[in-house]
Amino acid sequence: MTNGIMKKVILLALYEGVRNEEKTFGMLFARNVPRVLSYRDAMKILNLYAGIGGNRKLWPSEHDVTAVEINPKIAEIYRQRFPNDIVLIEDAHEYLLNHFKEFDFIWSSPPCQSHSVCNWFLHSQEVIRYPDMKLYEEIIFLSAFAKCPWIVENVKGYYPPLIKPMQVGRHYFWANFIINQVKYNSFVGTFNRNSALMKQNNTLKRQTERNEVNPKIGLHVFNCAFKIKQKSLITS
Repeated sequence: MTNGIMKKVILLALYEGVRNEEKTFGMLFARNVPRVLSYRDAMKILNLYAGIGGNRKLWPSEHDVTAVEINPKIAEIYRQRFPNDIVLIEDAHEYLLNHFKEFDFIWSSPPCQSHSVCNWFLHSQEVIRYPDMKLYEEIIFLSAFAKCPWIVENVKGYYPPLIKPMQVGRHYFWANFIINQVKYNSFVGTFNRNSALMKQNNTLKRQTERNEVNPKIGLHVFNCAFKIKQKSLITS
């Protein structure tokens, strides 16, 4: 057996092993049941890879939100939109590792570019890259050690997910609570037409808005974390 064939066999075996362990990861998620909080309690919330805060836009205002965004220009736009939030220009991945115990709710949206289905097209254009495994590092880490409700969000990937997510529209969600299905017309990324069609003078802001999580999806996930009854389905 050649070295190339041997490598393919080993990778296939590892992949199948991960797929067969999905139930085990499901049990791992359930092992750390989030502590019970009322949504009326003032909470400390961590918003990682915050962008300009699409996911956070409709969250209740009484909570203390810490947003972590590494791009200073994007962080400044976030600060202008949410002047009462703490905005940190830091590496969100490292910040999570060092501060996860300090918060009552954690939302993480790691960069989606290396996971997106757009990589099929980009690969044909000689843009060749590995998927960024920090996504799965955070899922495994939070599932093992976080005691609060947590959510990791990304787009539907070009490869079968290594850990089974919940899916709402074009979003993948990994969490230690159940996210109910909803109907909506605006999507994440370039499919977020409401953001894409907005007239913006600032190119960076326009591009970032095209990639933000729909605010109603952000509220829906927040409500699911604390079992707040929805008044209606998301329709736009």
